[in-house]
Amino acid sequence: MDIEFKSARELYMKVIPALNTKKRILNKKGIKISDKEIFEYLVKNIWSTKEGLALCDIVNDILSTNDDVFRKVKEWM
Repeated sequence: MDIEFKSARELYMKVIPALNTKKRILNKKGIKISDKEIFEYLVKNIWSTKEGLALCDIVNDILSTNDDVFRKVKEWM
């Protein structure tokens, strides 16, 4: 069964638990970032070049993206 999302907001609402988990991991490492910043980075830099992603792939990207990437994201902001 394929799950399709009609908007980025709908996807965001579905993956909040994974985003919050990643945010807690990053915060413990001293990287202060919001779940929205994580989501926006992934939408613009990872998922914009991919098609037909499954929900499990999206959650995997959230949890497995290298923490140092988000440290750099915070430096650029």
